[in-house]
Amino acid sequence: AKIKDANPDVLFIPWNYQKVANIAKQAKALGINCQFIGGDGWDSPKFVEIAGASSLNNTYFTNHYSPDSTNEASKAFVDTYAKTYKQKPDAPAVLGYDGAMLLADSIKRAGVYESAKVAEALAATKDFQAVTGKTSLDASHDAVKSAVIVGFKDGKQVYRATLNP
Repeated sequence: AKIKDANPDVLFIPWNYQKVANIAKQAKALGINCQFIGGDGWDSPKFVEIAGASSLNNTYFTNHYSPDSTNEASKAFVDTYAKTYKQKPDAPAVLGYDGAMLLADSIKRAGVYESAKVAEALAATKDFQAVTGKTSLDASHDAVKSAVIVGFKDGKQVYRATLNP
């Protein structure tokens, strides 16, 4: 009720899809029609199921990737995953795969199975081509990579844009 009275233009909801779905449903029922935005915790096939398609129109979230990406590595992964699991992969599936591939690449570059050498190779990662795009690690060992903006239209995720570092 306080949010409705404030009449916001945008409502930032950074929680996971279960909480956000309920908030979106309640907000729409109260007549709050502002734009909702959030993060990668929204990425789940169950999000629309819980919230209802009409509750998610005019909502956007940032994510690590979109299954609609034109990146060749992404297209190949999405195709293989969809054939195997009968659905498109969400961000946790893609990040798990990218993490495993990045570790394998680091082991290969280290040339040995010594943890210190693998950690050193991992820290030196530059432009690793992953499903989520090119990934590099900065001096703080944080990943530097693109982000995508995804919206919802009629209960479907719709790729909107890629933001490059």
